[in-house]
Amino acid sequence: MTRKTSTAAFAAASALLIAMMPATAGAVDPFATSPTGQPKLKLPGINSFSPNPEPPPVPKDGRIVRCDAKLTADSAAMQSGISWHVFSTIPGQDGKLQLIAAFDGGSHSFRLAPGEYFLNAAFGRATATKRVTVPASGDVPNQELVLDAGGIVLHAVSGNDTKIPDKDLKFSVYTNDVQDDGERGLVMQDVAPNTIIRLNSGTYHVVSTYGSLNAVIRADIQVAAGKLTQATIQHRAARITFKLVSSVGGEAIADTAWSILTSSGDIVSENVGAFATMVLAEGNYTAVARNKDKIYQRDFDVKAGRNADVELLLSRDAATQNQIPAGNAPNAASEMTTPD
Repeated sequence: MTRKTSTAAFAAASALLIAMMPATAGAVDPFATSPTGQPKLKLPGINSFSPNPEPPPVPKDGRIVRCDAKLTADSAAMQSGISWHVFSTIPGQDGKLQLIAAFDGGSHSFRLAPGEYFLNAAFGRATATKRVTVPASGDVPNQELVLDAGGIVLHAVSGNDTKIPDKDLKFSVYTNDVQDDGERGLVMQDVAPNTIIRLNSGTYHVVSTYGSLNAVIRADIQVAAGKLTQATIQHRAARITFKLVSSVGGEAIADTAWSILTSSGDIVSENVGAFATMVLAEGNYTAVARNKDKIYQRDFDVKAGRNADVELLLSRDAATQNQIPAGNAPNAASEMTTPD
């Protein structure tokens, strides 16, 4: 597990690599959907080369070219999940390569006219390309592409083990290398939890966002060829609900404007309504409620994995508001106690 400390505006990061499953032999896709329908697959198509929506007709003088794709040099040929594209090596008038043939599935045989081509195999975001020559006579060699590919499935918890609803999580995957402009290359964004991401082997920079504010975690994750890595990101954050009440546990007062500030005074969020619910990174904050030209304020702490209610009392000012009690259970909503 790796961990980086930070302020409330940028939480600590840690990735727990909790399972490494080797690719199975034979014609079994190690990243195929399970019998229960989980995890989901996300397979973006290739759009970098071809300007044509449909390849040209199969030539009459075409020769059969057998094409296989493997996860690793020692693994069996993949029988599903491969997107094949054959391109001309000569750019068209628009400067782009013409699509000659395409197929989705596993091993495939293309009928191609004698000549040179670029053969591309894609397995999710993992790709391999080679230049092939189809002879006019004689034997036509089989073509084998080694993808050097693996996969990751991303999950996240808050605190030690508090489950985060899938709808509140999204992941973005970047290259590990920083480009000349100081940015990392985006591989995929807004990936849902429990989604298989197929990638070439290597290290990737993953950004996990819990909610829509400052609960953001970064971690570097290694993708091994022929293996599926289950990675759990540990957020240091919690879901907090704010309400202005006339007494502890009372009804929330409508038409309340909320401002949530960090300990340094930076505004994290502003909201209007009887309830204001948001995910905040672990740290110290101040809640400010405005109702009928009156302002109520309270300092509070956010503890990782401890979802809580923060109540501001009409009869209390900033000097007498209480902190959120720590509570006994990590998942229990904390209630404010009345000052003595």
